Amino acid sequence: MNPTSMLLNAYYEALHELLEAKKTLLSTRIQELLKEEISRLGIVQLTDERIAAYQEACLAFLDERLETYNPLGIQYTFDNLRTPEAVQFELQLDWYDGTAEFETLMEAIRGKVRDGMSEEILRQLAGELIREMGAFPDNSILSAYATGPSSHKLPDYVVARAIEEMIR
Repeated sequence: MNPTSMLLNAYYEALHELLEAKKTLLSTRIQELLKEEISRLGIVQLTDERIAAYQEACLAFLDERLETYNPLGIQYTFDNLRTPEAVQFELQLDWYDGTAEFETLMEAIRGKVRDGMSEEILRQLAGELIREMGAFPDNSILSAYATGPSSHKLPDYVVARAIEEMIR
């Protein structure tokens, strides 16, 4: 594994550890943010069952994100050889496009990489990346939602907002 891949893996691993440790707080904050955003959007036709469904979706999205950052999941995701087209499709699969954010993250990683990085240095640099860049793909989600908020985007948006609050 090259130093760039090592730092990318350390970034995801640090996110996983940080968010797993704050999962209960994240869950509580997600519920608060969801209520705030539903009110802000003026969605009055939502029943208690629909609100509960949104909460359940948000918590499922949080679990999915944690699994994505999981070191074992990262190995599965990033160790496979994939075509550039498959990578591009994956980044654009959702209602937001994370391509530019991922490129910016990779530029930041390449700017921090040096040969012979110890585990301690990798962890330190991963922490810097989290503070500077946030958790990928949160910036893409937040900016896309800001340009066109809607109820179908709520679970991704609420989870991204809660994660960014917890890591900064």
